Amino acid sequence: MSTDNKPFNLLTPGHNGCAGCCDALAAKYVLMAVGSDCIIVNPTGCLEVMTTPFPKTAWNVPWIHSLFENGGAVASGVEAALIALGRKGNTKVIGIGGDGSTMDIGIGALSGAFERGHDITYVCVDNEAYMNTGVQRSSGTPFGASTTTSPSGKSSYGNPTKKKDMPAIMAAHGSPYVATTSIGYANDMIKKVKKATDVKGPTYIHAHAPCPTGWGFDSSKTIEIAKLAVDTCLWPLYEMEDGVVTSVKKVKDPKPVEDYLKTQSRFKHLFKMEGGAEEIKKIQAMADKNISYYGLDK
Repeated sequence: MSTDNKPFNLLTPGHNGCAGCCDALAAKYVLMAVGSDCIIVNPTGCLEVMTTPFPKTAWNVPWIHSLFENGGAVASGVEAALIALGRKGNTKVIGIGGDGSTMDIGIGALSGAFERGHDITYVCVDNEAYMNTGVQRSSGTPFGASTTTSPSGKSSYGNPTKKKDMPAIMAAHGSPYVATTSIGYANDMIKKVKKATDVKGPTYIHAHAPCPTGWGFDSSKTIEIAKLAVDTCLWPLYEMEDGVVTSVKKVKDPKPVEDYLKTQSRFKHLFKMEGGAEEIKKIQAMADKNISYYGLDK
């Protein structure tokens, strides 16, 4: 809050994010959930680059840039320093990183932070590729998506591997609270981030975040496409407490995955190439597995 008790933006407008930027939306929701009494640790990535072009910053809260690989370690250090100084109080230590820094390059440091039990919340803003450096695939890239390092072509239908189940990995560390969310559901994300920060110990939020630039869709469609991922059951929304799924967002009459895939140029080859229909069937099977495993349609 400002000194005259009028609310103000904890992430200011005027940053360098693309129109329809998923990272800006995610950061805004996180700050709406936790308020100004927080310290943000932000590894290298789109969010860091577009909010802090030297000598300017869009952050109205304490913020520190970590390297791609050590976001979890820096967040651990911030929390330990606050305790050592007797200043922890209610201050929340929040890590916000993309899928590359979270699921690939920085997973070791993040694992260590959770194994040690630091009282931090880590939010993965998952736009499913390394968008800041040229749309290279990450372990968050979904099956069949075309990226600059998993391009579709005569010998390829795009990314050949399935998306890494990062929430399950973090739950396996003994985290007391893990949740998936989406920037298409602002209230859900705000509620879950707040809940995560109110839980003592290392907590993890995985936010699905469509990227207009990297995925290839009109920037006005970010929220619409985010909701389609949920409605087709390719991105289930759930909460886990002490490793047990305790809450699931139900999906009445799930839509076919084609409704989601056809909105993005990263999947357009599947509708043009010989054999593409079979690849779409494989993606539909993944959605069907989510429906069955999480009971999304019950």
